[in-house]
Amino acid sequence: MNTSNNISCDAELTADFQFYLFPITYILVMVFGLLGNLGALYIFIFKTEHKSPSSIYIISLAVADTIFLCVLPFRIHYHLNGNNWTFGNVACRMTGTVFFANVYISIAFMSCICVDRYLATAHPHMYLRLRNTRCAGAVSTFIWVFGGAAILAFMFTSPDSHTTNGRTSCFENFSESDWKTNLVLYSALSLVFGALFPSIIILVLYPVVARRIAQIKTRTARGALRIIYTILAITVLCFLPYHLVYLLHLLLRTQVIHNCLLADGIYKARRVTMALVSMNSLLDPVLYYFATSHCKLNCKWNFKRLKPRKKRDVYAISERLQAH
Repeated sequence: MNTSNNISCDAELTADFQFYLFPITYILVMVFGLLGNLGALYIFIFKTEHKSPSSIYIISLAVADTIFLCVLPFRIHYHLNGNNWTFGNVACRMTGTVFFANVYISIAFMSCICVDRYLATAHPHMYLRLRNTRCAGAVSTFIWVFGGAAILAFMFTSPDSHTTNGRTSCFENFSESDWKTNLVLYSALSLVFGALFPSIIILVLYPVVARRIAQIKTRTARGALRIIYTILAITVLCFLPYHLVYLLHLLLRTQVIHNCLLADGIYKARRVTMALVSMNSLLDPVLYYFATSHCKLNCKWNFKRLKPRKKRDVYAISERLQAH
């Protein structure tokens, strides 16, 4: 399958395994991700009496994941149909933008959880003064408004789907002119502000938090460590490989990389990392579980109901300071 028409070795860029990799991965992510995220929304919205700042960020993260999971059926059909889009240009713009926007919105809310945990452990007295849901709500609203504006801007300015060799591509196979007009700018901005800065926050602050928490021998501290390790694992497994390969992909599309063998490897790696990055919506419920592990939740899933036992928020690492 050709990826674009601005590279002389286009005909060699193939990855037939994607027609099996994407549908299988997306189906698993969609089914189990919806169960986990909808369950988390039910628990954090309706069953949590006293919401903390981190629970506000988790609710927003679960909403973003749920929206992403709702567009996966279109991508599944697209890949099962041999990467041939049949739902029209408007649907392509909407589903494609939501698909990729989820990556950056998820990183943003994970970064918020990271900063919240950092303040709770490194600056507990300051955290107790700031520990209210209004601040978290304002931050979440800003992320949604800014992210929504960026989504709408890209949705209306992104290139149309186009047909090559009888197949209609959706959000791939962009031409050289498409890359020169706005895709390079969008890609660079998303890599710097949507991936680099949040990743630095997560990868730099979380080890600091982990060292501080490791010195606290309490059950709450152990629960916070699980949250930290889960977010680090999601970042390293899902987000970092995707953005590293996407950087190489950008260099390839801007003709900084000319080697055909390397181009073929980048194309195949991009297929794999796109499947990996979608798994963040499947792994996020693990984060939600650890976020409520201190609450002694006992969730029983069945087709009729979800029964959580009475719980208490995990985000009180420095709660003993409240007595002062």
